[in-house]
Amino acid sequence: MPEPAWQVAVRQAFAHHSQRYGTHRLRAEVQAQDHRGSRWRICPVLKAHGLRAQQPCSFVPRTTETDPAVRAAPNRLLGQPAPTAPNRVWVGDITYLPRQGGGWLYLAVWLARCLRKIVGWHVRETMPEDLVSEALRRALVVRRPAAGLIVHSDQGRQYTATRFKDLVSRYGAVQSMSRRDNCYDNAHAESFWSRFKAELLDGGSFPGLAEARLEISHHIAYYNTTQHGTPPFSAQL
Repeated sequence: MPEPAWQVAVRQAFAHHSQRYGTHRLRAEVQAQDHRGSRWRICPVLKAHGLRAQQPCSFVPRTTETDPAVRAAPNRLLGQPAPTAPNRVWVGDITYLPRQGGGWLYLAVWLARCLRKIVGWHVRETMPEDLVSEALRRALVVRRPAAGLIVHSDQGRQYTATRFKDLVSRYGAVQSMSRRDNCYDNAHAESFWSRFKAELLDGGSFPGLAEARLEISHHIAYYNTTQHGTPPFSAQL
């Protein structure tokens, strides 16, 4: 019995992308070719042919570099109830994404604390100061939050930079920071990464920055729309 066309498409897509794509991205690939295929149907196909996406190396790059000489903002979220309305608290963080052939890309996001939706993001090949400020600027321009928005992060040098502080002040926002070496103070942002990266990467890696930007954009639209079964993010904010 001949192999179904959609299964052939799965194997061809897997080979074309140098064995870097997992089920999430393979599904998008075969669906773009007008084949029906869910992640749960794709898994047995890969297993039957002994195919498994290459895993990124175990080295974890450091994304938080603090400067002891810089005065940090206080943690304005300590002891405060969770916000019940959007655009009252945004939390930010940076993570790394594996790149094919070695190396990393760095993604900065800002999350609306109330709805756990992504309001702004930016990805680069390095971690300059404007990685987080550009992500925040985009969010501020689109969302136009009222004055008094709390912008919370860790004490990384990108968040203590003068340009970032000026941006926060210019939009009438208030800066808040985790206490030094206390990961629990920014747990809302850090816990977000486990699900988001697992679905985005699905065991694979990115060929380069352009491909990463495209896939991240698509995945954020998917994440914001399907998070907790809520309607599209734009309708909520």
